[in-house]
Amino acid sequence: MLFNSLQYLVFLPVVFLLYWLAPHKARVALLLIASYVFYMSWKPMYGLLIAGLTIGNFFLVKLLNKQPERKKLWLGLIVAANLLMLAIFKYTTFAFDTVKDGLNLMHIDWKEPHLNIILPLGISFFVFEFIHYAVEVYKGKPEVKSLPQFALFASFFPTQIAGPIKRYQDFIPQLDLKAKFKWEYVDEGMQLILMGLAKKVLIADNLALVVQAGFAHPEKFTSIDMWILTYAFAFQIFLDFAGYTDIARGSAMLFGYKVPINFNLPYLASNVADFWNRWHISLSTWLRDYLFIPLGGSRCDRVKVYRNLFITMALGGLWHGAAMHFFLWGVYQGVVLILHREWQRVSEKLGMTKEILENKFYHAASVVFTFHVVCIGWVFFRAETSKSAFEIIGKLMMAPQELMNFSLSQLEVLKIRDPIIFPALVVLLPILMISHVAVNWLSTKQFYQKPAWPVQVGVMVALMCLLTIFSPDSSPRFIYFQF
Repeated sequence: MLFNSLQYLVFLPVVFLLYWLAPHKARVALLLIASYVFYMSWKPMYGLLIAGLTIGNFFLVKLLNKQPERKKLWLGLIVAANLLMLAIFKYTTFAFDTVKDGLNLMHIDWKEPHLNIILPLGISFFVFEFIHYAVEVYKGKPEVKSLPQFALFASFFPTQIAGPIKRYQDFIPQLDLKAKFKWEYVDEGMQLILMGLAKKVLIADNLALVVQAGFAHPEKFTSIDMWILTYAFAFQIFLDFAGYTDIARGSAMLFGYKVPINFNLPYLASNVADFWNRWHISLSTWLRDYLFIPLGGSRCDRVKVYRNLFITMALGGLWHGAAMHFFLWGVYQGVVLILHREWQRVSEKLGMTKEILENKFYHAASVVFTFHVVCIGWVFFRAETSKSAFEIIGKLMMAPQELMNFSLSQLEVLKIRDPIIFPALVVLLPILMISHVAVNWLSTKQFYQKPAWPVQVGVMVALMCLLTIFSPDSSPRFIYFQF
């Protein structure tokens, strides 16, 4: 059941009405049932998977306090068991393919077994939530006493498929509050849902049509075309995932629950470290708290810190998908983070003053540079193979030469070339970039925070009309559903 589907359009209002009509004691059970209906509407058998993992983690984590002398052992087993389940479903095929490719290099013909494993939706997200829960209890935080509440923490349908990754200390206490219905829940929730749908359906899905054409056949496009398409994918993935997050947060708000934000204007980041503080915030903080810091974090010598950054981002890339191009995307992120740290160290040695680093022109140039560094990384993320990614990046690097060789006579060629540079993208992408900056400015203004209700109603009606008129014939599922 997709957020942008007719089924969800029926499902959400029904659950909303039943929830607020039900007594407080029945609400957790009602949401739990609804969450399993939501999940099992895709493949009913995988409802058993999330149920089994939930029950197993709930009772195994209790052993951390019941057998403190074996606390470390039990934590290791719990984390290993969760990662094993993730590995079986997500990485078995990838592992077999990697072995097969290695054997082929040695001219050994090996026929890999066809297991036909289908990746359960959301397994990467709720496995991370289980690991978070186990580690926090190990550190001394209180365990969840109620199995239904713990089950809802893992299966809560607004965040079940693609996050945001919740922290149980924030979510579980909300279940105990005897909240009464407030119109503010509907007001804020519906605005978030409509804004999310607009980001996904109006912009991301329409960008997807041309992005798919470009990345499927990069050989047919010039270097300038590929830069335009790379910019297009940068905004496609941002608006697709930010749209999902808005719908998730809006759906949760309808029931009076708050889940964490996931984005904070990431393309206005002034460096790659700042970008990761703004992009997929729930994942980046998870990787920091449960991978980077346990590896040693920044509390060791420079070489080890760089090692920790590299391992964290490489594994983060592999978490996104069982394919070499996702791994290379993670490696790329690790390398650019290391280079950023080196630049900070060198700039301090050169005595670059705070005034220079905080200069408006320097900051603007840093934002533009960081955006392009991120876009090059997106090529690895979006390309269908690692080979294709390197071919596209090689073509991107040829853009300056192509611009230098460009002459007025080639304008006629552009008019008839097939495929041509997409005119709509040439107009749309600058608008998206400017609006990204405008939202940052407007968010500091009080009238933008709390507009008058006629303005809110007008915007919502306008969005519904636009969604009806300009939505593409078919809306693909959210990008992060595959992870």
